Formats: sequence, C-alpha cells, structure tokens
Amino acid sequence: MSETAAISLRDLSKSFGTVQAVDGVDLDIADGEFFSMLGPSGSGKTTVLRMIAGFEQPTSGTILLAGEDVTGRPPFARDVNTVFQDYALFPHMSVIENVEYGLRVKKVGKGDRRRRAAEALETVRLGHLGSRRPGQLSGGQRQRVALARALVNRPKVLLLDEPLGALDLKLRREMQIELKEIQRDVGITFVFVTHDQEEALTLSDRIAVFNDGRIQQVASPRELYEGPQSAFVAGFVGTSNLLTGPAARAVVGREGTFSIRPEKIHLDAVPEGARTTEGVVREVVYLGSANHYVVDLDAPPDGSGDQATLTVLRQNLNAEDNRVSRRGERVRLGWLPEHVIDLSASEAQPAPMEETA
Repeated sequence: MSETAAISLRDLSKSFGTVQAVDGVDLDIADGEFFSMLGPSGSGKTTVLRMIAGFEQPTSGTILLAGEDVTGRPPFARDVNTVFQDYALFPHMSVIENVEYGLRVKKVGKGDRRRRAAEALETVRLGHLGSRRPGQLSGGQRQRVALARALVNRPKVLLLDEPLGALDLKLRREMQIELKEIQRDVGITFVFVTHDQEEALTLSDRIAVFNDGRIQQVASPRELYEGPQSAFVAGFVGTSNLLTGPAARAVVGREGTFSIRPEKIHLDAVPEGARTTEGVVREVVYLGSANHYVVDLDAPPDGSGDQATLTVLRQNLNAEDNRVSRRGERVRLGWLPEHVIDLSASEAQPAPMEETA
C-alpha cells in the first residue's frame, strides 16, 4: 500500500508497566476503507485505536495519517474523530445542539454550524428529530446522533470503539447495515473495533485479527473465513472444527493441524467425491434456522487414537429438520477435500486427502 494510505502504523508498541498491550504492529489502512480490528478482550485492538486517536502515546513506533507523522500530536491536532459505546451526549441539549457542539467549540458561525449539523443529521436519517432531547430517543437513535456529531467535523478518519455494543441483537444488526450505508455515503475511512466476529464480517472491507497484542492476519471477510492462516483465526472467526492428533488422523488421514467449517460437512446426503466417515450423534442444538449436530466418530479399529468429534451445521429446510430426536442415531458424514484447510504450514492451503478403503 502506498504512502497515501489513510493510516499507516509502523512497529507500533505499547506497554503498561510489565504488560505488553501492543507488540510491534505494522498496518496500512486505505483511504475510504471500512476497516475492522477484531479480537478478544485484552488483545490490543482498543489500545491501537486509542493510539491512532492520540488518547494513548505509543511506547515505540510511528503513526502516520495521510502520510504525515502525528505520533506526538494531541488528539485535537489530528484529523480524526471517535465514536464511543456510551454515546456521551449532553442530556440538557437538543439533538441538533449536541451535533453542532464541536463546531461551536471551534467558533464556527451560528448559521454555518446549524446548517452543517442539519446536514449531518440528514446523513444519519435523523433530520426530523433535531429538536428532541437525547432522553427522548431510542438507543439506536442516540448512537446515530453520536455518529452525526463525529461526522459534522468532516474528519478524514472516523474511529469507532465498539459503538454498537450497548444495543440489543435485533437493533445491532439493523445498525450494522445502516452504518455500512452511511460509510459508503460519506466516503471517509472508518476504523471499527469489535470483539464480535459476525459484526466484523458484516461491515468490513478488510479485517485485522488481533491476539496477545499482535496481528494474526489481515484479509477480507471472505478470505479470513475461507482461508484462515492459523488455528487462532480459524477458531475465532466463525465456528470451526479444529483437528489435531488422533482427530486429524481420523478425519484427514494424516498428522497435522486442520480446520473444517461445520456447514461444509454433509449429514446423510454425501456428495460425489467426498471423504466419508461414520459416527453417532451425541447432541443436537436447535438454533431455529439450523441445527448443530455434535457427532462422535467411530474410534479407529486398531485402537491407535482417541475418539474424534465433529460439529455439523445443517439448515432447517423443512419441518422434519426441526426435530432434535436424532441423539444416539448413527449417521454418515462427508466433506469435500477442498473444504479442509491445512493450518500446519505458514500459509493455509487445501489439505490433500488420502484415500480410504
């Protein structure tokens, strides 16, 4: 990526006493990109966001915004704005007064700031609610007001620190779609921090997966899901069957570390060319639109290893699929060779499958 990237991080590190929160992060984020930093709590993603914003100073490394070194600058001297989970709206002000507050601090004229605030509210589909107070709005509406307040300053980069975390599931999913549409409309760079892998997959052009202060992989949502490059990424981004030791020998036919997604495994109706095995259904988890089947595979006949287990996801396409009475039932499983990812090598590749009798 060129030096005109919206954000460039070079060997960025941050320690708090003896704790290494961020450890040598190198990253380029393109202008106009919706970029997500995904990882569990304590993985370093929020600390990186706070260093980009200027709220934390790095222990070492460099932060470039549009090619300009801003590592030592305070937050107000960086062309970025931040949206937080708690909204931080002023309850005694109207919605439009909240949105124009930053412009008032910058001493923008009353007429100009009111016009720009109204435009920002229109951008987030709240132009009709400017006279209300925050307490009269829903959680999703308050989040959009916070977004409008950040956008009104026309930053080159918008930083979002788990902004949807306080919303219920239905509203959060609605806001994910709206947030992506808003980002496309305004065309500025969004950097989004989340621990929710579904949220990251839904919103992002690219995702950086963090763990223990380091980036494990940077890729598009599809590349991350279909081609994880480590066991951590395979297990954290979506649900995966991770196979090692006896399980790898039983399923793949050789030693190593492998991954196969539950929805890639066929139950009963096995396609031509698939590798197959049999086992007994230990548990069925009803998920509404689908069932998760936990299947204990037959132990190797030579007693060479422990019993392996596979999780299978099957959509409920008819009423019969909704039953959970298959516990204890003997089933046949099948999967195509190209759906097994070899995590043993530095780059994930489809695992060659050995023929079985």
